[in-house]
Formats: sequence, C-alpha cells, structure tokens
Amino acid sequence: MNELDGKVAIVTGASSGIGAAIAEAMSQAGANVVLVGRDEERLKQTAARCGPHRTVAVDLVEDDAPARIVGEAISAFRRLDSVVHSAGIFWPKPLALTPLDELDMQWRVNVRAPFALTQAALPHLGRDSSVIFVSSIAGQVAFPNSSAYCATKGAIEQLTKALAVELSPAGVRVNAIAPGNIRTPMNEELLKSKEYEQMYIDGTPYGRVGVVEDIAPLAVFLASDAARYIHGESILVDGGWAAR
Repeated sequence: MNELDGKVAIVTGASSGIGAAIAEAMSQAGANVVLVGRDEERLKQTAARCGPHRTVAVDLVEDDAPARIVGEAISAFRRLDSVVHSAGIFWPKPLALTPLDELDMQWRVNVRAPFALTQAALPHLGRDSSVIFVSSIAGQVAFPNSSAYCATKGAIEQLTKALAVELSPAGVRVNAIAPGNIRTPMNEELLKSKEYEQMYIDGTPYGRVGVVEDIAPLAVFLASDAARYIHGESILVDGGWAAR
C-alpha cells in the first residue's frame, strides 16, 4: 500500500533539498513525477535520478505558472494523483530589519504559490488523490528573528486544515509535513557556523541535524493508499524538537 505504481505526482522545489529527495523517493516508489523548479540545469540533475518524468522550469510566483505546470502533467501522463508543495524561501531577519517587500515575497512563494497551484490542480484530482504541503516547525513553534517566515508557515498549517475539511468529501486528502532543522541548501550558509549548528543539535533530543532522507519517505506514505484515512494532519519530523 506504500507503493505509487502508475500514480502521477507534481513536486515543486524539485531542483534541490527536500523537494529533490521527495521527487526521487516517489519515483523509486513507482510514480511518474513532474519536477518543478526555477533552475533547469538543477532540475535535470534530479531528473537523472528518476524514472518517467517531466521537468517544468518555471517561477512559481508567475501568474501563468500553475496552469502551465498542471498542463504539462496532464500532457505527459494524462492524469494527476498528487501535488507536493516543497518550494519555499527562508529569509530570517529581526522584525525591525525586515523590509515589507521581503515579507511579501515569502508570502508569495510560501503561501500564495501553493494555494494557486492547488487551485489549478483541483479539477484533475480524483478520489484518493493527495495534496501535501511542506510546512515547518516554524509554523507550530515560534522562532525569534523569523517572524515573516513563521507567519507564512503558520498560514500553511491552517490552509492544510481548511482544505482538508473542504476537499475530504470529494476524497482528496490534504496533509502537511512539518520538518524540523534539516540540512538543505536553504540553510547551508547558516550551518557553516559551528555555533549555529550546535544550537540546532542542542535543541534536538535526537541529537543531530536532520537530512532530506528523513523527510522523503513520509511524503511517499502520505501520497499512497496506506494514508487514505489521514486528512488534515501536520506531521512533525523534527527529532523531538517541538516535544521539549
């Protein structure tokens, strides 16, 4: 029941980090994957590790991006079973130093773009299909100097619940994965500081920084028939961080 044989999954943010790992894991589970990202060359690198696929190099904040992505999926594979919203940006700054345009851009990428893509995909999502948001512990636990990012992930947490209530009667599952401190290109500059990395480790009961392979199997599970009765959940994958 954890297999995805014949299913078709759109994965945004598939050019690196968590999105790339999810795309590869879904492909290994038998899915046809539509890899979405801004950097075509990096998408090709992910695609080289996948089976049947289609790559779509596009900026998710462009107005025509949702229709183009869904159109490419249907054109390539004639169906759509899962959408995984993994693309995101993280620009940590104190409130007093956060320009409003940076808040706006984090909102556009982290909230508006997945909202619009889900909207575009909805006509093609049948019973037992799946929408998966990649949220964050920052949507459940407050962090200093990250108020704009926390606001976007808090919105994703509530969007997951609202869409689950709305779409579950049609058989569309909506859930979220809330990663903890995961080593990705998005935070690699921060983790170059041994002091910052040690702060992550000290705050994680399991005692290490997470890796993308800790996240990808859960996405496969949530997209599979094994998760058919899971609706509106946000599942923490954080090594115990939020349980403290």
